Parts: sequence; C-alpha cells; structure tokens
Amino acid sequence: MSQWKDILEQLRLFLYTAPATLIALIAHEMAHAWVSYALGDPTPRSDGRLTPNPLKHLDPIGTICLLLFHFGWAKPVMVNPQYYKKPRLGMALTALAGPAANFILAFLFTGLYIWLARRTGGNTAGVSGYLLLLAYYSIFLNIGLGTFNLIPIPPLDGSKILGAVLPDRLYFSLMRYERYGTIVLVVLLYSNLLDGPLDTVREFLFRLMLQIWL
Repeated sequence: MSQWKDILEQLRLFLYTAPATLIALIAHEMAHAWVSYALGDPTPRSDGRLTPNPLKHLDPIGTICLLLFHFGWAKPVMVNPQYYKKPRLGMALTALAGPAANFILAFLFTGLYIWLARRTGGNTAGVSGYLLLLAYYSIFLNIGLGTFNLIPIPPLDGSKILGAVLPDRLYFSLMRYERYGTIVLVVLLYSNLLDGPLDTVREFLFRLMLQIWL
C-alpha cells in the first residue's frame, strides 16, 4: 500500500516539476541563442534555437538530472564566436545569458509565489494552489539550474565565462578536457558531492530574493 502511495506522490510531484523544468530549460537555452544572435552570430537562428519549442532544446540526460537532482542541463546552443567583434567577451556574455535568465525567472516566480501565498493562505487546492506549488518548484529549479551551470567545468557555462578572464594558455588547456566534463558531472551528481554546496547557495539566493520582494 505504501508503495502505491509513493508512486502517486511521485506522479503528483511530476505535475509541478515537469512544466517547471521545461520553462527553466527553454528560458536558459533561448537566452544563449538570442544573445549570440544579437552579437551578430546567425548560427542559433539557422539551427532553430530561437524558438520556445522544447524539442529543440532538451537533452535527455540533462533533463533527467534536473528532474531528479534539480541540477541539470539542456542541449548546448551551437555558436560561432568568429562573428563577435570581441570573441572571448562575446562568448562569456553568451554563456552568462543562460544562468542570468534562470535567476531572473526565479526572482519573478518568487514574487508570484508570495502573491499567491497571500491570496490562498497557503492552501494548495484548486488552480491557485497548483500555481502556488508550480511557482515554488520553479524558484528552486531555476536557481539550481543557474547555479549549477556557473560551475567552471566544461561544458558548463562557467567554463566559458572563465575563458574571458583566463590567459589563453590556461583556457585552451581547460577546453582540452571538455569531452570528459559530462561524465565528471554525472559522477558528481550521482555521488551527491555537489548537494551540500549547491543547496547552500540555492537556499541563500532564495532567502535573498524573498527579502527583496518583502
């Protein structure tokens, strides 16, 4: 009996985490694409990455990790820094756009969560209650996705942002190991080594956003 209760609870949770995950991932990747396109790179447009269509953005492993661990990634947006006037700076700005979009969404969802909590009195029944929980999960998924992607391990955004400040020799040495980055990240997530530090950052940012709104 308890097993069925667990299954039903997971299905109920999926009703909130699935749309929250889609919103977070699409916003993240579209931000990369639009900033690169705004800097003169036509590649995201030709690849169809300026659209909110989730099928253009989702990475199976990254999406599963985001649903299970609240830290994950989507299909990388292909860009060509040769179109930028300042390639390294343009690459850093394009990389930063994804996490920035998630933090902005988290901030907006925090405001929505506070408004709905006052309106419903914390009652999770009905449409307002569903939106309340959706806003809650969206806050933490977006903060988690934004924070996770700032880790300076290839191929995460943090490694590309780091490239704007590192000397060329060190940056290209780091990029040589990019193909092993996904394996390292999956191992770190599975071993729970990142849980403590990332949860601490996530809680800090959530409390900071709450204070700003309140």
